[in-house]
Amino acid sequence: MSPLVELNLALILFLPWFLILGALFWCFPRQPRTRARRLFDAAALLAALLAFLAGIHWAHAVADPGYGPMWRQVLATAVGYAIYLATMAAAFLLRRRWLRGAS
Repeated sequence: MSPLVELNLALILFLPWFLILGALFWCFPRQPRTRARRLFDAAALLAALLAFLAGIHWAHAVADPGYGPMWRQVLATAVGYAIYLATMAAAFLLRRRWLRGAS
């Protein structure tokens, strides 16, 4: 396997799921759909993706290869997915609070 593919395998495998979660985050709630809201949503999705990438690269680097060749992928996937979900949950809660305050 190519080293570049190995390092980003978790992203390759999770990308369809992230597109689904990202589309749901972007589309709901439907109103208000202001420019500030679109910028916030785009920034949140970008932050979640960047945090995911940082997390999988960190986990891949610190994983102990003594546990087997797949351990790096398993740890990177688990850490990256947890970071992605935590970032999206924080963005969801911040957006919810912001939208409630605006109405």
